[in-house]
Amino acid sequence: MSQAHVLSGAARRFLEKHFPGDAAAFTPEEMFVYGTDASRRHAMPTAVVRPSTVGQIQELLAFAQANRLPIVARGRGTNTVGDCVPASGGIVVSMARMNRILEIDPDDFVAVVEPGLVTGDLQAALAKQRLFYAPDPASVKFSSLGGNANTCAGGMRAVKYGVTRDHILGLEAVIPGGELVHCGGRTHKNVVGLDLTRLFVGSEGTLGVMTKLTLKLLPLPAATATLALAFADVDTALTAAASVFAAGILPQALEFMAREALAAVAGISTVPWPAGAGAVLLIRVDGSAEAVAADIRLVETAVQSAAPLWRQAAVSHDDEEALWEPRRLLNPASFKVAPDKISDDVTVPRGRLRQAAAGIAATAGELGLKILLFGHIGDGNLHVNIMHDAADSHERARAQTARERILALCLSLRGTLSGEHGVGLAKLPFLDQQLSPVERALMARVKAAFDPHGIMNPGKAY
Repeated sequence: MSQAHVLSGAARRFLEKHFPGDAAAFTPEEMFVYGTDASRRHAMPTAVVRPSTVGQIQELLAFAQANRLPIVARGRGTNTVGDCVPASGGIVVSMARMNRILEIDPDDFVAVVEPGLVTGDLQAALAKQRLFYAPDPASVKFSSLGGNANTCAGGMRAVKYGVTRDHILGLEAVIPGGELVHCGGRTHKNVVGLDLTRLFVGSEGTLGVMTKLTLKLLPLPAATATLALAFADVDTALTAAASVFAAGILPQALEFMAREALAAVAGISTVPWPAGAGAVLLIRVDGSAEAVAADIRLVETAVQSAAPLWRQAAVSHDDEEALWEPRRLLNPASFKVAPDKISDDVTVPRGRLRQAAAGIAATAGELGLKILLFGHIGDGNLHVNIMHDAADSHERARAQTARERILALCLSLRGTLSGEHGVGLAKLPFLDQQLSPVERALMARVKAAFDPHGIMNPGKAY
């Protein structure tokens, strides 16, 4: 156990006093699960606390700054880049107990929530009032709103409605030293001062601990419909996707799965598409019932020239969910393909998707690897899962080479290293390929203004 992982007697007494009973954990057995996330990286925390009040967090961050203790805020642990892995030791702050809906106001079209609330639980509560919180990450049933905010999660509806930052009007956060800051508000327009709300959203826990979120709501669309289409190959499917936009349609969601991803899902679940499909598109539209019916007809006309092998439309909630469930199963399905994976969420301009997909397929072929390719192609966001057995040193090396080539390819296409997962630990080695020293230095200076002693999620993001 390194010195970074040794808790002083004074620190333990402080935590026991301010986090009584089971609100604090110190044994390896209790803390183990808090040392990992969906990236499968692991580091043992020094201690774990589970606050239920803002006051507890203020006391903790005042003590942590005075004693230079690292603080790692944690939602539900669904992050795939190691964002909430305590690589430098320190105190993991689980926000799971701060999970209340504080307010839903249908007149202001806002909801005020605590960060530990599961995103899907909020969406279900809003639907009863014919209201709608648009962000819809694939992990919606178990990821938290605070975790979504820290990584600026995207999701399937981002093509039409934007990402998490577009739906957070304001927030409350505790910064090192224990000060409580309020950013933004509950209005849908606000240009007073610098936009600290957007600075916090996507900061990966490096500035402070968010304790309250004020979310923008929309009227629940009167109707939705989904069209699923299978194509002979990836290039044809991506050509068809481009034709949807060319027809003047802005879908609520436009998702893509290539052959290897289709096979992975078919390995754990019944799937609706034919066995010979080379790629599948899932297209959802929303609006009035009349508009939805018209849009589906336009989409079907737009993709005809791509000669889909199969089509299936759904208009009822249950039928739509049956088409979308295979897409949501991709992450668990991937772990049946190989023992290990490198998971990236690169994004390229929409017009470069075919080049990116072709380059990824070529890399997989040259290196003899299985790569699952899928994603939110409506906004150019491709998920690349490089499957391998890390116990085989040669295979692990090929997987790393594949990752390096794919990231370089996407940057060469004027893309980005991450569209929604963030940088965390996983992408730090590649950051200089996208950000200049000047840009990284500016980010470090911004962080120092909030966190002068670097205690918040150290060694992550930038």
